[in-house]
Amino acid sequence: MTASIETLSERAEAVAAAVVRRADEFVALRRDIHRHPELAFQERRTSELVAERLADWGYAVARGLGGTGVVGTLKRGEGPRSLGLRADMDALPIAETTGLPYASIREGVMHACGHDGHTTILLAAARQLAEAGDFRGTLNVIFQPAEEIGAGARRMLDDGLLERFPCDAIFGLHNWPGLAAGRLAFVPGPAMASVDQAHVTVRGKGGHGAEPQDAIDPIVVAAHIVTALQTIVSRNVDPLDMAVVTVGSIHGGSASNIIPESVEMKLTARAFRPRARKLLEERIPALVRAQAESFGAVADVRYRLGFPPVVNHAAETELARLTALETFGETRVEESFPPRTASEDFAFFLDARPGSFLFLGNGDSCSLHNSGYDFNDQSLAPAAVYWALLAERFLS
Repeated sequence: MTASIETLSERAEAVAAAVVRRADEFVALRRDIHRHPELAFQERRTSELVAERLADWGYAVARGLGGTGVVGTLKRGEGPRSLGLRADMDALPIAETTGLPYASIREGVMHACGHDGHTTILLAAARQLAEAGDFRGTLNVIFQPAEEIGAGARRMLDDGLLERFPCDAIFGLHNWPGLAAGRLAFVPGPAMASVDQAHVTVRGKGGHGAEPQDAIDPIVVAAHIVTALQTIVSRNVDPLDMAVVTVGSIHGGSASNIIPESVEMKLTARAFRPRARKLLEERIPALVRAQAESFGAVADVRYRLGFPPVVNHAAETELARLTALETFGETRVEESFPPRTASEDFAFFLDARPGSFLFLGNGDSCSLHNSGYDFNDQSLAPAAVYWALLAERFLS
């Protein structure tokens, strides 16, 4: 692999030169992790690999946080500040179709979201900081399980992550297809949406398809519910707020001439602001039940809160952006990157501590959660340099 990094400062050039010298090693490591993906809370091989390398580089290593999470701590001098940098480790239940020589060897499981890249980036930065980091304070590198199911961050916090490893601020990143490889983007305030789910069972009265007057057709009821749900966003949510309501699953019936007893529906609801999220939580069950009742049917609604929106803190986001500008210059910083309606459980960390979640370009790749996706190795070195310099700046 050849790697080049545009830098401005003398310090950035020195860090970049050291990281680039080891680029091939970390590309090989990333591809090894890609070849051996592990699902949420099953990241045993990955977490052991992470823990062994951190220990080799002089970090105090804690295993088993949140199940399979790993935290490496490096303390330099008497500086009072502490920093957390987080990467996620888990893969997805998707069968890979890339045909790459390092494609997943585990049937039906692949790194389709780039967590193999996120883990490798943080490892590369951790090595640089251990060998030549210029800082005074405490660095915590946090390798989180189970981001894909929205459970890992909360599990680590419940295990006392921030009590055992205090962080004055915490930062994370996610690669983003369509943004130029290695380019960084920063979003102050709401950056990613909350995500909640509802499971609806519409119960009617079954019957013969030739005699609908003697039945209460739950399929017709479900169709009206799907249409009515769209009015929540268009007529209940403030037009200045964002909200999404999507019915992603609907199942009912077994034959063309039989009216079934019930229909099952699953939907997702997303928002950027707490007031919009609360409105969705209240209006979705109320509307579903009212629509069903208007047809003489009954709707059971199980509404489950997922995780909150990712809301970046202003001061930390500006620090992160300025670090990128001073490291790479304007050509590597995206100044007009809009919030994303996807979701991230890093939101729980930002609810607990100041920090920021940024975006790293993956180039012209497949979309995330696609069987043909692969992390762009050209983004490894720039992102590792960035993490190292952000840590030095925060802990200086």
